[in-house]
Amino acid sequence: MVSDEGACRIWWASGVRSGEDSSVRRIATTSVDAAPSETAQDEKDPDKTVPIETAPAEPTPNQEARRWVLSGVVQGVGFRPFVQRLASRLGLAGEVRNRGGAVVIEAQGSAERLATFEHALLGEAPRLASPRITCRETIEAARMPSFVIRPSDGEEEPAGPVHLPLDTPVCPACLAEMRDPEDRHYRYPFTHCDQCGPRYSVIERLPYDRARTGLKAFPLCPACQTEYDDPQSRRCHAQSIGCPRCGPRLTFIEGFVEGVAEDERTLTEPEEALAAAVAALDAGRVVAVKGVGGYHLMVDAGRAAAVATLRERKHRPHKPLAVMFPWRGEDGLDAVREHARVDPAAAAALLSDERPIVLVPLRPGHGLADGIAPGLDEVGALLPYAPLHHLLLEALGRPLVATSANLAGEPLVTDPEVAEARLARVADAFLHHDRPILQGIDDGVRRPIAGRARPLRLGRGGAPLELELPDRLTLPASQPLLAVGAHQKATICLAWERRLVLSPHIGDLSSLAAQRAFDRQVTTLSRLYGVHPERLLHDAHPGYHGSRWAGESGLPRQAIVHHHAHAAALCAEHGRFQEPTLVFTWDGTGLGPDGSLWGGEALLGRPGHWRHVASFAPFALPGGEAAIREPWRLAVTLCWQSGLATPDVPASGDELGLLRGIWERRLNATPCSAAGRLFDAAAALLLPMRRVSHEAEAAMRLEALANGDGQGLELPHHRDPDGVLRCDWRPLIRHLTDARLAPSRRAADFHATLVRVLRHQAEVARATSGVTTLGLTGGVFQNRRLTEAAVATLTGDGFTVLLHERLPCNDAAISVGQVIEALACNE
Repeated sequence: MVSDEGACRIWWASGVRSGEDSSVRRIATTSVDAAPSETAQDEKDPDKTVPIETAPAEPTPNQEARRWVLSGVVQGVGFRPFVQRLASRLGLAGEVRNRGGAVVIEAQGSAERLATFEHALLGEAPRLASPRITCRETIEAARMPSFVIRPSDGEEEPAGPVHLPLDTPVCPACLAEMRDPEDRHYRYPFTHCDQCGPRYSVIERLPYDRARTGLKAFPLCPACQTEYDDPQSRRCHAQSIGCPRCGPRLTFIEGFVEGVAEDERTLTEPEEALAAAVAALDAGRVVAVKGVGGYHLMVDAGRAAAVATLRERKHRPHKPLAVMFPWRGEDGLDAVREHARVDPAAAAALLSDERPIVLVPLRPGHGLADGIAPGLDEVGALLPYAPLHHLLLEALGRPLVATSANLAGEPLVTDPEVAEARLARVADAFLHHDRPILQGIDDGVRRPIAGRARPLRLGRGGAPLELELPDRLTLPASQPLLAVGAHQKATICLAWERRLVLSPHIGDLSSLAAQRAFDRQVTTLSRLYGVHPERLLHDAHPGYHGSRWAGESGLPRQAIVHHHAHAAALCAEHGRFQEPTLVFTWDGTGLGPDGSLWGGEALLGRPGHWRHVASFAPFALPGGEAAIREPWRLAVTLCWQSGLATPDVPASGDELGLLRGIWERRLNATPCSAAGRLFDAAAALLLPMRRVSHEAEAAMRLEALANGDGQGLELPHHRDPDGVLRCDWRPLIRHLTDARLAPSRRAADFHATLVRVLRHQAEVARATSGVTTLGLTGGVFQNRRLTEAAVATLTGDGFTVLLHERLPCNDAAISVGQVIEALACNE
């Protein structure tokens, strides 16, 4: 069976999201169980004290008074108004206030009602809250006239544990008001309440009050203030609220691409700005639209010429573009279903609070431009999650490309001035708004694999992701760690006491702009949580930016082997810290402890204690990075190493001659055993492909090419001098050059062969060690065809198979694995 639960899971992620993540169990504390949820908002004007509008209970001789301190996600989720309403219902007097990252409640009444109150604080908490009672004490009773929300305590460093609220999509109630001509929020693109809207993206620090968010520059009008003060309103103490009179506003600017100043026009009346943006999109123009966590570049997804223009200007020739579909039908998914096949896992992910991009198979005759995902058979679909998105999509009535607004290799743009400067040659127009984005954050990405929508990238609504360590790995409060992750799909992880916080996606750290974004993320995470690292963890590869950064920091540091971190992250996610586990870590490349480039490894053991038991026979990586960018080089050299003639590849005679010399003399050709590079070579042999323009392009196209179940080859294995079982891949390369078989058949055979390799190596490990639980991690297992076939085969053979559920299987989880590996090594 596929294990999706794990007997001793460490994840609690500040509670549980709606949708697919709702199966994650509550985590018990020393006091009480946490209530479900995970994100977003409660709040108040720090200068206001709001009394409950009911008569207080009369004092009685048996009246008692108690104080509770609650941590978890209790700020930004409507928790204080909930407490006030609950106390009113039970006839209790007292007060509630924010203190640092916690909520403090004092209440008095009969012992029976106080007990009922405490139980309901957890059992009836708002959907987005995840409260924990961390302290309770009896205090002296005093006559109090009512139950009030007091101003927040703590203007400086947060006192107590900080749990940040996350961004959530606009709720049905706010959408209904936005569509109601009689409501004052009619067509307002920034309408929200205490259960929806931006949180993390607008937070400056805790306590989470309007004065410490990006909304502090927007004083509430009388009507909004009335709602804010009303305990019965869902906008009571909701910090991101506003209306057309007092909230953020839209501005439209066009005329940038040509760079002719007199052609530019600016519209500052919100309805005119929105109408102009709709008209520009309808005309096939590229519009940069400021959203919740950053800008999107938007264009008509059904217009081939418009999509081609966007690709040319953005210098993004092949990487798939995400598509935002109108909300249509009873569950909002009808428009997506018109173009793609949506299974239950994909539907749950699309509708979850995270609202990620979800990879779904395209239908024949889908109607989207072919340039959306060249050479692929699926599309990254997402639903509108901000009121502004709903207004745009409803006006146009058709899907829009919604890709991150940046240049290739650079981080997401969040600031209007930067957007106009960096994207002036990309966008025809800009739809700005004046609500500051304090924390930029990309959309998350998920792919349905083996019955669950597995995360490929953590983004808005899903990060920062909070995790909890088991007791045996608890850190001293005075020794927090910072793990700086890998070089691609970079994230960082801050760890202290029993807590880990995984950052949102940062990206490829090759560019200076991305490296600056990395620096900002380190500063932001430390500041928001009030935790400053004393020791650093980094990848063993000395050339990675994180490794260099750690070396220049002056702090004590420790290098962690890349694939050990992969394996540790997966085992930790399933609570396997002691039991032996066989973990296949297949990816593009990572530096092994022997100095070679690993990427097709099987590790046996547990976090901190791994033994290398299986891999592929090493091959040369001629030209290093050049072979990754131009996979024909790998295809040619693997053919030569397999005793074959030079295959037909898009290279000149001079290039082939130069490559032959490099290969024969092993110049700049580090030994490599990476499964991901075998995918590159196979793609280059079966597809007309000279150069890839983005990571994993070759493997993605190879998966899309494969058709049918495929016939797997039984590849020979041998043990090397170190006892590592090595797969001889040469018969597979020879099979891929058999022109008698259709390329689609050979692509299917390639996948089926790798499944047989997994099974053979697993059976040998079981025979020698007795291990029956194995895991699949690393970027290669983003491949749905390979992973689902492997799961079916291995479970059929009696293995329990672990896959990632909360963490990506790719390098985005390396920072978490670095923490787990470092702590477990010391056991």
